Amino acid sequence: MSTGLVSVAYVVASVLFILSLGGLSHQESARRGNWYGVAGIIIALLATVAGVTGGGLIAITIAVLLGAVVGILIANKVEMTQMPQLVALLHSFVGLAAVLVGFSGYIEPLKATTGTEHTIKLVEVFVGVFIGAITFTGSLVACGKLDGRIASKPLTLPGRHLMNLAAVIASVALGAWFLGTESLALGLIALTVMTLIASALGIHLIMAIGGADMPVVVSMLNSYSGWAAASIGFMLGNDLLIVTGALVGSSGAILSYIMCRAMNRSFISVILGGFGQSGGSSAALDGDQSVQEISADDVCEELRNAQSVIIVPGYGMAVAQAQNGVSDMTKILRDRGVNVRFGIHPVAGRLPGHMNVLLAEAHVPYDIVLEMDEINDDFPDTDVVLVIGANDTVNPAAAEDPGSPIAGMPVLEVWKARTVVILKRGMATGYSGVENPLFYKDNAHMLFGDAKDSIDKLVSGLRG
Repeated sequence: MSTGLVSVAYVVASVLFILSLGGLSHQESARRGNWYGVAGIIIALLATVAGVTGGGLIAITIAVLLGAVVGILIANKVEMTQMPQLVALLHSFVGLAAVLVGFSGYIEPLKATTGTEHTIKLVEVFVGVFIGAITFTGSLVACGKLDGRIASKPLTLPGRHLMNLAAVIASVALGAWFLGTESLALGLIALTVMTLIASALGIHLIMAIGGADMPVVVSMLNSYSGWAAASIGFMLGNDLLIVTGALVGSSGAILSYIMCRAMNRSFISVILGGFGQSGGSSAALDGDQSVQEISADDVCEELRNAQSVIIVPGYGMAVAQAQNGVSDMTKILRDRGVNVRFGIHPVAGRLPGHMNVLLAEAHVPYDIVLEMDEINDDFPDTDVVLVIGANDTVNPAAAEDPGSPIAGMPVLEVWKARTVVILKRGMATGYSGVENPLFYKDNAHMLFGDAKDSIDKLVSGLRG
């Protein structure tokens, strides 16, 4: 394929990627957005393969086929609850690719450069490897935290901010050495040492971030991986990678900003870490700390007598895979004339949009799935709220306890409803490690057990 046709194909793929992002911004058009993305990547891959000649064609074809096989196997094996850690793992691949391409482009550049052009090329290599190394190790740590292999509690080492600053200063100094030397061997030493420092920095940055901020971390790493891909594009002179990387990087940054606003936290405070390292003050738990248990039959009776019901799903619903039972229960209640709606917090689950995807998978109508800002004012007029596996996103300490680590974080104000029923396995804290005084409210009742089993009992009871 000629260079011109490859360029045209890249432009078409870029347009499809933009349409894909536009489609993914709304639930109703998300499926179409996914298909735009699939079409775009297929066109990009075919154009790239067609633009390669000689022995390289065989190598790249084998690589694409192997990647496709591995991707299909992983996609068929991974459960929906494991999607956040899978996304983090995939981000690490992009970071590793940036590092490998950077070293390769420095050792054996595609074309010789001189003067200012050569300096720009070296800057691209150095910055690309730096971002890639941070993305690679940081994403692996995020994957480990999300998968439970690494404790979600933040690692707050003494003087950690000075350590991070020292790592950045050392990397800048190595960058100056890298740009100033004409020796390939010395340049490789500088690049290698910087890669090790950046890798350690990536580990330390994410280790210092607590569990409550992990949804933001995932979107932040998504942004990092985009900029890493863009740097690869500059190194290779590939316009499609530059455009795609910029799209991913900017959209990830915007999403991180939106999520930080939803948590009433600044992006810098998330990066600096330490959130969720304490259980907060005891003020929120003063008074009677006994909980009121409720049976499935009693919950069914509450639901039968209700005119308005709001369901607030959380990660517990995802783990129990209770979304289909929730969908069945919703249909039964709506058929009886009950006004049933869903309240979704922007950081519910372990991944942005996690709950929306689960509910869409269970065929819950889009028009009754509302964001926090759309539904928060309706809780005082609601008869029953079912909290299914959510914890931090419904914690009243955010509004009532100035000493809590989550003070000021916007939450779903479920405690303002007439009756709140919380479906949980036990009294454990949420992913942030912050105690939840909601469990001890006078209008709150605990339905203990696996969320799927509890929902199945409610569905059976409502049908009976």
